[in-house]
This record gives sequence, C-alpha cells and structure tokens, in this order.
Amino acid sequence: MSAMRISSFLPFLLACCVTAGTGEQKAPNVRPAAVAGQFYPADAGRLKLALQSFLEDALPDPVDSAVALVVPHASYLYSGQIAADAFRKVKGREYDVIVILGTNHTNAGFDRITVYPRGAYRTPLGDVPVDEAIAGALLAEDRDCQAIPEAQASEHSVEVQVPFVQTLFPAARIVPVVVGTPDPAMCARFGRALAKVLKDKRALIVASSDLSHYPAYEDARSVDRQTLEAIAKLDPAQLTERVNSLMERGIRNLDTAACGTAPILAAMTAARALGATHGIVVSYANSGDALAQDRSRVVGYGSVVLAAGAGAPDIKSLSPPPSPPPATPLRAEDKRLLLKMARQSLQRYLSTETIPLARNLPPRMQVPQGAFVTLKQRGNLRGCIGLLAGDFPLGLTTAWMAVQAGEFDSRFSPVSLRELPGLEIEISVMTPMKPIARPADIVIGRDGVVIQKNGRSAVFLPQVATEQGWGLSEMLDNLCLKAGLPSGSWKSGAQFRVFQAEVFSESQF
Repeated sequence: MSAMRISSFLPFLLACCVTAGTGEQKAPNVRPAAVAGQFYPADAGRLKLALQSFLEDALPDPVDSAVALVVPHASYLYSGQIAADAFRKVKGREYDVIVILGTNHTNAGFDRITVYPRGAYRTPLGDVPVDEAIAGALLAEDRDCQAIPEAQASEHSVEVQVPFVQTLFPAARIVPVVVGTPDPAMCARFGRALAKVLKDKRALIVASSDLSHYPAYEDARSVDRQTLEAIAKLDPAQLTERVNSLMERGIRNLDTAACGTAPILAAMTAARALGATHGIVVSYANSGDALAQDRSRVVGYGSVVLAAGAGAPDIKSLSPPPSPPPATPLRAEDKRLLLKMARQSLQRYLSTETIPLARNLPPRMQVPQGAFVTLKQRGNLRGCIGLLAGDFPLGLTTAWMAVQAGEFDSRFSPVSLRELPGLEIEISVMTPMKPIARPADIVIGRDGVVIQKNGRSAVFLPQVATEQGWGLSEMLDNLCLKAGLPSGSWKSGAQFRVFQAEVFSESQF
C-alpha cells in the first residue's frame, strides 16, 4: 500500500527530448525507427491495438473539407488520443501523399528545411515509401529546402505520425519534412512552394507540434487556448504575434507556447493557398489530464483541422469544464464506473502501453479526491498503490492508480496480461486527511492511518487492520515497520493523520 511513485514514468516524460536509436540495421535509404519503444510501442501487435483503441475512442464526425491537420507529437501515453482525434476526422478519405511537417529537436543551429528525398520511413508496422517526385519538386521549388536525410535520423516529431498514416492510409506515400525555425518569411515561402507542388494532388498536410511546455496546469490551459484560437483563425501573422506576446508575459516556467510553430506556420500558408478558410479545434488536453502526476509542470496538446469551404473558426472544444460538484457518497453506478475504468486502464496499459484519456466523465468523477486501487489474487494481495491527497479528479486518479498498482508496486512483480482476468479489483475512495492528537483517537475498522516520524512515513487503509485481525497496538507496530521504524516507536514523537474511505470491489457487483 505504498504511495504512487511518480518516478516510475520518467522515461516517458511529457515532451520532446529522447533521441536514442533502436540499434536496428539500416537498409539503403530507409530511415529506421528511432523512438519505437519510447514514444510508442515497439511491438507491432501492441502498436496496432493502441492505434485501434485511440481511433475507436476518438471524437466522431468527419471533416470532408480538411486540407491540413495540426497534431501533437509527444509519447502516445500522453498525447496519442489527441492526435487520433484529428486523424479520425479524415478517416475514410483517400490520399496519395501525406506531407508530414516536423519541428527540429535534434540539430542545434539548423535553421533551414530538410526534406527526406527518397527511400522509406520504417516503423514496427513496416516501411512507408517516400513520394520522391513530390520531395524532388519541393527541393527544386524552394531554395530553403535541403536534402539532408541524416538531419531526420533522431527526430521524433515526424516519426510518431507515421503509424497513424500506415493505419488509416496504407496506400499513401509520405514526404517527411523538418522545418528548422519559425522564421515567418521562410515558413511563408515554403508554404507557398508546398501548395504549388500539391495543387491538384490528393494530399494531406500534417503539422506536428505540441503546445505549451512546463507551465502549471491552469496556466497551460490559458496559454494553449490562446494559441489554438490563433491557429483556428488561419492567419500566420496573428499566430506569430500571439506566440511572441505569450512568451513576453513572464508566465512561470513557460519555455515555449508551441514547439512546432514553424511547421504550423508553413501548414497554414499552404492550406490557405489550397483553399482552406478556417480552423476547427478538435480537442485539447495537457499532460495533467493524461496521468495523475505533478500538475505544476505540464505540456499541452491540441488537434486542429484546417478546412476549406464556408465556415468560421471553431473553438467550441475549448470551452472550460464545469466546476465539479461537492464530494457526495458514491452511488452504485459511480462505483461500477470506477471499477470499469480501473480494469480498462490496466488492461489497455498491459496490452498497448497506453491508457484511455479520462474525459467526458460524469460530474461526480470530476471531483478531486484521493483513491487507492488494490489488486487481489484469490484473496491475496497482488498490488496496491494510491494517492491520499485529492489533487486530481477521482476518475483520473482511479484509472492511473490501477496501472501503478499493477505495474509499479515494488513488493510484487508486474501483473501480466494473462493473469489479469483472475484478479479482483478493490477501490478505496478517500476522505480528506485530518490530524489527531493521540493514537487512542484511532478507531480500528473506520480509520485509515498515516504515521510520520524522523522523515519516514507509511499508511494503512481502514480495512487493513480488520482484515489482519489486528488491535490498535498491533496495527501501529506494523505501521511503524512498514515505515522503516522500530516497532513501538509510535508511542512517542510520531505524528498521525486519519481518513475514512468508501471501499468497494468487483465481487460486490
């Protein structure tokens, strides 16, 4: 019953900094996958299932007039669902070529545009051929374009979009491009050249960009809303001005308002020249919505369709969420939903290395509340991790704690997908913690207990003492041992907090 260990997921972190390769042998003119196993699953079966799950969960209603997409490029664990929301809008369309515009994370000082000229991009799903005619035409049309394949060797912003292309448009070729710097004049020149080359082609432009990097959760929502509003207006000058003004406001920890401003600017210019008139903001989330982790530093992710035809900028998806209601006792349907979310999240993680994005939940699931998820195998403990503090919506807390309990409880080996059907899930939804003056105030069977002494701490859920048949002293002795303290050291110098919990399990339903 240890606390969640946020460090468990540091290898996946939020943004755009992993550049290690896979060690895969490189065929001539084939760029091997550089971030498979880091930003998305390296196993083809897991990757297929992850993409299928994201697309099934994606927001419906196609946009038949789509000219270009703006999609994020972080780890699928964080931003895969937001990217899928945009790609779902063009599902069923037929394209001969997809031009993927990435941003430069890996080549310091590179300020031009690199076009991958020939060959293929490789992912665990196979090789996607480059449209050499389109690539060659871009290189001939725009003096800023250079054929430097090695400049894309470690760049993930293009690569993470390729599996979506393989899944939805298996017959299409790609043109991988990295736009080195958000110079407005260069991006405009390239955008015009791209539109000229793609005129009368069955083509889709995909601009790859995350949004704000590292502000606090609410600051990210504000910054990202303003950036997405500017993108939806399809005015490159306005986007440049907006990004610059946001960066000048001194917002704490704001490192960038959009790491892919350059590809977005180029895509906007090209899309306008190809008939786009407005943007539709499809969905938004940040890393604080994806996992129950530290919300003091997050990264934003948005998806936008740049569409032709009559229409005005559409930002309805950016409406602020309603304030959560007060915490009330859970109804039976609330408990069933939480148990379902816990199991689905653990199963999705074990099978795809991703979890569902906790969105469109009932109001009661939006209430910030702590929770523990306990896994039992034939009545024996198999894993238990939780959050005591109510820092995150209950639905998100429960979903993520299920993954933590299955994968990162250091007392047990990770749960396997094979054994998951035989596990029972129990959830303990916490009340706020309250300090008590003395151990005698603890009521066995009612109170969960947190002990703190000499920089050490441990917690027992309310049901632990009852399940073990402990009285008060025996429970406190064992709590000390769990904290790494000598038995009996609770008798002096220790601080205690208590809480209650609504405890329910799958066997009840």
